[in-house]
Amino acid sequence: MFGWINRLFAPVPPVPPASPGPPDPGAEARSGPGAGARLQPEARFVVTVDATRIVCRRPSGDEESVARADLEAVIIETNDTGPWGADVWWVLVGAAGRGGCAIPQGATGEKDLLETLQRLPGFDNQALIDAMCCTDNKRFLCWRR
Repeated sequence: MFGWINRLFAPVPPVPPASPGPPDPGAEARSGPGAGARLQPEARFVVTVDATRIVCRRPSGDEESVARADLEAVIIETNDTGPWGADVWWVLVGAAGRGGCAIPQGATGEKDLLETLQRLPGFDNQALIDAMCCTDNKRFLCWRR
C-alpha cells in the first residue's frame, strides 16, 4: 500500500564520474540536472568587452554595440516571464544615435561585462541588488554619465 512512498524516499544510486576530456567552454552557462548537453537560451547571446566598446552578438548572428566613450546609462530591466523566459536584461544606452545593447542575464561573457560596469564611477550596486531580487516589470538605473 505504501510502496510508492518507499520508492520516493529510496536512496539514489551514485552517478559514475565522467571521463576526463577537453575543457568545456559552455559549462558555465549550463545549469540543472541533466542539462549537460544544452546551453541555456541566454548563453547563446555572447557579450564581449574590450578597451573601446561593448558588443552583444545575438543567437541570430546580429550584433549590437556601444562604444564605451558613448555609454550614457546602464539600466537593468526585469520582467515577470521567469523562470521560463529571460527575465533580467542589461540595457546599455549609448549617446543619441550612437548605439546600445540589450543583453540577457546569463549571456556568455556576462561576468566580464559586470566587472567592467561596476568599475564605472558611481555605479549603483544597490540598484543591481534590488534588480536581482525583483520579479516584477521594472527598470533600475545603475549608472548615468
